[in-house]
Amino acid sequence: MMFVVVLACLLAAALAEEGSPKCTPSPTTASGSQARAGPYCSGDLIFEDNFNHLDFEKWEHENTLAGGGNWEFQWYTNNRANSYCENGIFYIRPTAVADDTGEGFLSSGTLNIHGGQPADLCTGPFFWGCERAGNPTNIVNPIKSARVRTVESFNFKFGKLEVRAKMPTGDWLWPAVWLLPKRQVYGSWPASGEIDLVESRGNLDYRVNGVHIGVEQVGSTLHFGPNPNQNGYDTTLSYKNSGPGQGFNTGFHLYQLEWTPDHITFSVDNQVLRRIDAGTGFWSRGGFVTTSPASENPWMHASVMAPFDQEFYIIMNLAVGGTNGFFPDVPPATNGNRGKPYSNNSPAAARDFWNGRNIWQPTWQMNVNRGKESSLQVDYVRVWAL
Repeated sequence: MMFVVVLACLLAAALAEEGSPKCTPSPTTASGSQARAGPYCSGDLIFEDNFNHLDFEKWEHENTLAGGGNWEFQWYTNNRANSYCENGIFYIRPTAVADDTGEGFLSSGTLNIHGGQPADLCTGPFFWGCERAGNPTNIVNPIKSARVRTVESFNFKFGKLEVRAKMPTGDWLWPAVWLLPKRQVYGSWPASGEIDLVESRGNLDYRVNGVHIGVEQVGSTLHFGPNPNQNGYDTTLSYKNSGPGQGFNTGFHLYQLEWTPDHITFSVDNQVLRRIDAGTGFWSRGGFVTTSPASENPWMHASVMAPFDQEFYIIMNLAVGGTNGFFPDVPPATNGNRGKPYSNNSPAAARDFWNGRNIWQPTWQMNVNRGKESSLQVDYVRVWAL
């Protein structure tokens, strides 16, 4: 009798195991206060936000005037006028600093955001990011916006990231969803890498050589190199253009990253934009043997996927303007009949931008539906184990 019982138990266990899904071990790793404990099975959902509310345990707001290192014109701050959730959508919305301070403050006031409480501390001191004084030539940052990150809550290495988002409408708006390394294992930017899932421009009719580079185009790339002057991003850059009048500002799209131990693939709406194979390594891919012969390879003792073999965190932001060339000057570019109010070579670019607001501000439609169309709108962020 005992033999029959044991046999029945073994048979039941075998059938249960046969009916249950098998776990394929995943190379994905993750860390942070909101990261599920590993190891993971392939396909496990390890991070998700559907934005039913703004979860401060997941998203940390940055507080800086630094302009992203590109002399952009925004002040990233934590304010519900600039970042909020409504009906399951996360909005990052630009507003004018002068609406709070008055016009004269821009050219005569001082923005000191060092902060006194932990949540108010300046998060980016570089490029005079914690304090700026305005004068008639160099005004303080004229726009407020938001940039949020998961640096404390969720970092991951290898996996599949999907963000469903709608790009904003408005001249000189620069939305981005991207990733930076948790630790600078290989040195300062760009030696430790950067992954740009999606970037766009909010201009309605912005063209270079006839190609629409505004709302009808999104782009993805990787940044890597031994120093800021040697950056191999152009070897991984890829773009997708929509049909005329069907810009990425007209609806929600899926922006997708597949990150494996030997390649990275960018996709939009399940259509591959570009697959980037590590090959023999990113030192070779970047051509640094030729372009930077005096520099040492920071990844010589790492895997072929370096610097993209470490954990990265997620960032979402809406920048405005900047002088690094992301917004080409007009001419040679064209911007409908509105031109460009500032030059990338101008020592007073922020002032020139602000003084031209009568031309660009109507494109933001700030008085229509609380400026939702000029906002980066995010439906969800999800990460699965590879």
